[in-house]
Amino acid sequence: MEYKLKSISPESVDAALSKVELYRFLNEPEEAESICQDVLAVDPGHQLALRMLGLAITDQFTGSSSDRYSEVETIFQQLTDRYEKLYYTGLLHERRAKAQLHAGRPPHTLMVLLEEAMRCYGEAEKIRPTGNDEAILRWNRCVRLIHGHDESDWHREMEMFEMGDTTP
Repeated sequence: MEYKLKSISPESVDAALSKVELYRFLNEPEEAESICQDVLAVDPGHQLALRMLGLAITDQFTGSSSDRYSEVETIFQQLTDRYEKLYYTGLLHERRAKAQLHAGRPPHTLMVLLEEAMRCYGEAEKIRPTGNDEAILRWNRCVRLIHGHDESDWHREMEMFEMGDTTP
């Protein structure tokens, strides 16, 4: 028996994408990712499929080096709307930082990721559609994440490095 992928029909794209949401809600991101790949095989530039694919992959982040950060960044760079490109890139950085924090990485090593997420959210906020405060909500989550740790946790190693950094 030959194992090869089958194509879905263009008419089934909307129904397939509704299943992506369901699988993400059920915490089955691999299934959601697979469906997005099927949609993108018949409609390569489908914006919703690209967004959902990136999100399904970030749902799988564990904070390890095997996480597919650059793949998600490439996916989000294919978004044609400037606001969405900024917002989802911010989300990528935020989710990467949170996954690494949960994996036990010290907070000070993740500050650059949170700052980049907040930079993206700040830029997205400037051009957001009327009534869309998603970038503000994500910005606030980053701030709360930072405030949830002692301030010294975010700067500890940098201070130690600077104290030991002397000229030869």
